[in-house]
Amino acid sequence: GLGIGLALARRLVELHGGELTVRSEGLGHGCEFLVILPLADGAAPQSSAGQPLALASASGRPMRVLVVDDNRDAAESLAGVLALLGHVVNVALDGVQALEGVEAFAPEVILLDIGMPRMNGYEVARKLRADSATRDVLLVAVTGWGQQADKQAALDAGFHHHLVKPIDVAELELLLQQAGDKR
Repeated sequence: GLGIGLALARRLVELHGGELTVRSEGLGHGCEFLVILPLADGAAPQSSAGQPLALASASGRPMRVLVVDDNRDAAESLAGVLALLGHVVNVALDGVQALEGVEAFAPEVILLDIGMPRMNGYEVARKLRADSATRDVLLVAVTGWGQQADKQAALDAGFHHHLVKPIDVAELELLLQQAGDKR
């Protein structure tokens, strides 16, 4: 329902040097997904543009990332992709759980959904920024809310970046690499 599945599937297939295409005859006719993976071992993974793909652990240092989303499937899918990229990942399913776990996990990056029950992402961001132990954590909004007012509200709450679902994994990789280079 979030549209994140196809983007994640395509990225995972590309990481293995493959290609994913989708075809449909139109509304009500279903979809055909074609995954093509190479048979030979030893070749560097290539993107669909033919460029080599680099894992985070090869292109930058692994980061400690906390993924916070009340949608378990979205949180676990994103965490899985990040783990495949070489990062150490923890998942929290709401803002309260995130704040409870942040001290023990000590994340360097928090990918935080905005629209959550109990405590929304803006509230969590403000609490993190008010605490000296988490004030400098890289905070990235990962949300379905993409209007300019939503982006401004995220910045006002203390987020560094605002990504709209479905997120571009390559853009997220770049943010993490830049964060790793600064630390």
